[in-house]
Amino acid sequence: MDVKKRTQIYEGLGTFARRCIFSILSISVIPNHIAFIMDGNRRYSKQHNLIQGAGHRLGFRSLMSMLKYCYELGVKYVTIYAFSIENFKRSPDEVQSLMDLMEEKIKGLINEESIVNQYGVRVYFIGNLKLLSKPVRLAAEKAMEATAKNSRAVLLICIAYTSTDEIFHAVLESCEEKRDKKGEKSMIDVTDIERHMYMGVTPDPDIIIRTSGESRLSNFLLWQSGNCLLYSPPVLWPEIGFRHLVQAVLDFQKHFCYLNNQKKIWSDV
Repeated sequence: MDVKKRTQIYEGLGTFARRCIFSILSISVIPNHIAFIMDGNRRYSKQHNLIQGAGHRLGFRSLMSMLKYCYELGVKYVTIYAFSIENFKRSPDEVQSLMDLMEEKIKGLINEESIVNQYGVRVYFIGNLKLLSKPVRLAAEKAMEATAKNSRAVLLICIAYTSTDEIFHAVLESCEEKRDKKGEKSMIDVTDIERHMYMGVTPDPDIIIRTSGESRLSNFLLWQSGNCLLYSPPVLWPEIGFRHLVQAVLDFQKHFCYLNNQKKIWSDV
């Protein structure tokens, strides 16, 4: 038996095993929205003596696997923290390398055989996109336009993003909106702010998964994460696997009643 055929058999067995596990998980509630903080790409490169950028490329492969598993499970919304505004403070060479990689991978999202087209995923880029280099910004705009009619699932890519910037942007736009509407109440409220949030296109996350064992949110979805589960496996992002997603979902199901009650309490306030 040649290598190609053997690989196909292994992949088929893996798909069958995942479907069995997902069928069991589906007996209980399935999270509607999972967010990922992809932490540890640079540390992985250093630990394995890889060239600059190799960890991020391996991390992209892990991301594609996680997206596939999430959409197979029936998760409607997936959000990833791809690039923080704070990351612009890194060395110019590293920032440019990351921008080049993002442009390459964003363009690949709209290929016919991409995971986005396989699962009918609509893509949003969330953040202060004006801070991006022109090639990356144009690639992001093209990907959003190309996937605008997809409706089976949603992928939100937070790029040039921090919660601080998101909240500031939402408050600023809310104030400007009130100022333009003469004769109406001048004070803004929570609903005004939430309507102008970058993340206003999606429900709040049910689970945030951050690799490398860290329990910090690092200025990610601070407004939206008050009543969600934080799961922090001790592996670096390129090492994340199927078992980690399963464990996160099991933990969510275990705590679902409490989390759901908390959401109801806060919605009534």
